[in-house]
Amino acid sequence: MIPLFKPSRMLVAMAALVTAGAAPGAHALQVFACEPEWAALTRELAGDKATVYTATTALQDPHQIQARPSLIAGVRKADLLVCTGAELEAGWLPVLLQQAANPAVQEGKPGSFMAADHVRKLDVPTRLDRADGDVHASGNPHIQTDPRNIAAVAQALGQRLADIDPPNAAHYRARLADFNGRWQAATQRWTQAAAPLRGMPIAVQHKGFPYLENWLGLQQVAALEPKPGVEPSSAHLSDVLKQLQDRPAKVILRAAYNEARGAQWLSERTRIPVVTLAYTVGGNERAKDLFGLFDDTVDQLLKATAAR
Repeated sequence: MIPLFKPSRMLVAMAALVTAGAAPGAHALQVFACEPEWAALTRELAGDKATVYTATTALQDPHQIQARPSLIAGVRKADLLVCTGAELEAGWLPVLLQQAANPAVQEGKPGSFMAADHVRKLDVPTRLDRADGDVHASGNPHIQTDPRNIAAVAQALGQRLADIDPPNAAHYRARLADFNGRWQAATQRWTQAAAPLRGMPIAVQHKGFPYLENWLGLQQVAALEPKPGVEPSSAHLSDVLKQLQDRPAKVILRAAYNEARGAQWLSERTRIPVVTLAYTVGGNERAKDLFGLFDDTVDQLLKATAAR
């Protein structure tokens, strides 16, 4: 009996490609990253084995994000959620998780990764009272300003990627080893370059720099916000002005997403320069990745102090 249809070589080849594409491990992981630093780190460790969706930008306050439909959709299709944790996203992430109803990335599941769980937190409060402002029970969540924290998170995240995607485990481990080598060399270079900054007094817009201060030995002498997350009033800025006249700072630090007016007002009256740090990947033109972020941070601090 003569077959009614004889597939061409091209059709056979196309079918083989479709079958190969459906093989285990061929599917790229769908990763939902809450902040740009974790999106950048995931790309370093996963390469082409993951598609990374970044929920926020460097010019947004990560405490205050709207649970938009696009974010819900991103969580719904995610295989892995990579966020800071430590209550940084407490105002919006629970809503996304509830609305997305994706069991793979719920709290406690392998698909839920919280970076702050893997480092030692600073500024752990001795009491919890909402009257004290935006205080986090487990400590300050802004861990990304210390490259040593990035290294610790990379170790844990590399293992998590291997755990949830076993067919590509060797790929993740190889990329982690490569990242570790480059990151350790860069951290040593940054630390050595920043040695002149040790002991330098600083004023900060928001108390979001304790890890940077701990790494570089900076000394915070004033904060523009009367309480974390509370914009400074004119009266409070006047008090900070007096404080800085008694104990001057070398620089006023603010993150790229912070409102600039208060820092600029103080700078004009004290002649203390304002340093606007990228704070995370994408915060300025130079901070295009994690390496550029710390290159820029150290260089900006050194230039500001050298100019005085």
